[in-house]
Amino acid sequence: MRLIAMAAAGVLLAAGFAVGGPVHAADQELIVNGGFEDGLQGWFANNGNATDSTTLTLTDDAAVGSQAVRVTDRKTTGSGPMQDLSGKLKAGETYTVKAQVKYDDPASPATKQFFATMHYGGGDYTNLGSVTPARGEWGTINATFTIPADQNVSSARIFLETPWTQNPQSAPEVHLMDFTVDGFSLVGSPPPAAPSKTIEVVGKLPGEHNPLIGHKFGADGYGFVHDGRVYMYMTNDTQGYAPNPATGISPQINYGAINQITLISTTDMVNWVDHGEIPVAGPNGVAPYTGNSWAPGMASNVVDGEEKFFLYYANGGGSSNVINGESPLGPWSTERTSPLITSATPGSAGVNWLFDPAPLVDDDGRSYLYFGGGPASTAFPAAERYNNPKNLRVIELGDDMVSTQGTAAVVDAPVAFEAAQVFKRGDKYYLSYSSHFGGNDFGGNQTPQQGYPGGGQIGYMISDDPMSWPKETYAGVMFPNQSEFFGAGTGGNNHQSVFEYEGKFYFTYHAPTLNKRINGDSTQGYRSPHIQELTFQEDGTVNQVVGTYAGVEQLRDFDPYRTFEAETLGWSKGITTAKIGEGSTEFGQTAPNLVVSDIDAGDWTALSSVAFGDEGAGSVTAKVKALQTGAEIKVRAGSQTGQVLGTIVVDSPVGEWAEVTTELEGAVGTNDLFFSYEGPQGDLFEIDSWAFDRAAATPSLDVTATTSLRCVAGKGLVTVQVANVDGEEVAVQLVSAYGTKAFSAVASGASASHAFTTRLASVPAGEVTMTATATVDGQPVTTEMSVPYGAHSCR
Repeated sequence: MRLIAMAAAGVLLAAGFAVGGPVHAADQELIVNGGFEDGLQGWFANNGNATDSTTLTLTDDAAVGSQAVRVTDRKTTGSGPMQDLSGKLKAGETYTVKAQVKYDDPASPATKQFFATMHYGGGDYTNLGSVTPARGEWGTINATFTIPADQNVSSARIFLETPWTQNPQSAPEVHLMDFTVDGFSLVGSPPPAAPSKTIEVVGKLPGEHNPLIGHKFGADGYGFVHDGRVYMYMTNDTQGYAPNPATGISPQINYGAINQITLISTTDMVNWVDHGEIPVAGPNGVAPYTGNSWAPGMASNVVDGEEKFFLYYANGGGSSNVINGESPLGPWSTERTSPLITSATPGSAGVNWLFDPAPLVDDDGRSYLYFGGGPASTAFPAAERYNNPKNLRVIELGDDMVSTQGTAAVVDAPVAFEAAQVFKRGDKYYLSYSSHFGGNDFGGNQTPQQGYPGGGQIGYMISDDPMSWPKETYAGVMFPNQSEFFGAGTGGNNHQSVFEYEGKFYFTYHAPTLNKRINGDSTQGYRSPHIQELTFQEDGTVNQVVGTYAGVEQLRDFDPYRTFEAETLGWSKGITTAKIGEGSTEFGQTAPNLVVSDIDAGDWTALSSVAFGDEGAGSVTAKVKALQTGAEIKVRAGSQTGQVLGTIVVDSPVGEWAEVTTELEGAVGTNDLFFSYEGPQGDLFEIDSWAFDRAAATPSLDVTATTSLRCVAGKGLVTVQVANVDGEEVAVQLVSAYGTKAFSAVASGASASHAFTTRLASVPAGEVTMTATATVDGQPVTTEMSVPYGAHSCR
């Protein structure tokens, strides 16, 4: 594919691409630091293929200015300086590329061709222009090219290379010489306005608990429990989502552009906090020596006496890696300079896809990593390739959790495709995985062994040993394909995890249900996280999971009496979230802080099952940044059109963060709580946090009363004894069926009594009403109580 792309580009250039074409006033420079005067800012070594590798250093041997970049230790012809232009280019537009290049190795040919090449993702490469300088002399690439109108430019990275050859190592002085680059430039149309990623439909319906979030996507969810909270790490499917403004339909998902991990968390399984994206891979990532971050796995362990956190991820299909966190939310760093799992990992031979890393930390502290997938070895007979492809592995991790030890063992999972993950229940280990769909990669048209998984299902195995998974440990299907539950447009492979939280086991999976609610049955591959409870038979086998929109039950009511993040969402419509610089009020200054943004009139957010209690909430405060005047927030009970409990007028200064407050009325009991946003056209405001205060307790007086009955001359008397243990002097009034008695002043600590004469020989049961009044802090306070008494006879 690479050779064809270059050959085609060569024809286009020869057919009349203009050199040094006109530059329009609206055009602009799209390369950052093309003269390398700011060091290597914006540049990295091409990592489009796992075999690409080179070293970039600065040199004063510059064509212009004071610095250039020197490219050494090249492993492939494509190994050269690269810059990411994703989001900067427009299909159908014309650009001019320039670069100066020189090589000087005496052993190299007298002349050598160099290409400026664009990598659009996957195997999609296009040569943009070339030059063939003489050895020791600067040559200049200067070419104008037009990006085809149908070219997907969601991923675009430009680099310099020498002509492709299949085996460059056979003559490195010819194909892999060192070279120097300066004056790299790409001029053309300004970057397009980023398409809105805001999801305007209600993707998670009120009352339903799947998908977990409705304002963004997330796939390959991995559940991790720490300190009473569930964290969900996911492939950031939203990264490439770019719906057409006219049709609302996005291009198909481009996995090659995903280099971030999305993170959400909860304590009740329904209201989820959006913690944003972790910049894992790529030139600006925590681990820039990797290009992608898919299918995360999370673990913690004690290393050198300290608890540390480890986020594993797939670097495309060619390797897997790990970064370190100071907490489940970061901050993140890397101890490695190269991927953790590669083809050099002992025992990895025969695994085509060295991805989907899933850690297991056992009770004894020993840790393991499960990985692998993809086409079966062609050395196997066709039936074995289908039924027992042996494409999954497990290897023990080092004590540092960022290295491996020993040799990876084969996981002989039937009909395995990818997504191996292990959890422990009692003394048994459960390994679940996603099954393949057959085809030439798995032996062609084969008959599956009876009981083995069908295509795109989640199978599982049970073992006594985390390193031993013969095919005999296969136990059945844990989860059928998600399309069985969510219908057309939701099929495809899946990726799952199982975790235990508060005595229950939960099963995570993904399905393009949000994508379906946006576009109907024709989905584009954008997946959403789901959870169902996982239960077991008495013999330890699992009850097959049924996918539902209802999801799992809420474990506890939501506590509003604290400052909590506005991006805590049970349901939402029309909003998105954005990261801001300052730390989180709820999770600490080192944790990422997001705000709810892109709020227009008619949008809303909601929380499930908010417990205000019997006395209720008296007020709510929002930390907001007004973007225009005339906006307000209505706080509603039950639904987005429910009873208005209060209205926050967002009258704070435009463009500044401020707190705005309103009093509430009727915010009692336990209800779903909706915030509906109203105002003029356009973005209204951003919201950082909410805080509810309890209603002020109604003041009362500490005055008590008791009753007793006795007989005098054959007639009943009802005696009332009043005791004032309050700190204030009180006035007391007693009302009975037999009269009224008032005490104008009963001192603090004093008591008073009165006997009501009934003139009855038989007194029926009744009550006396006592009303005590006093002035407290200048305000009148009244306490009333009914004091019952029983029937009494004097005969």
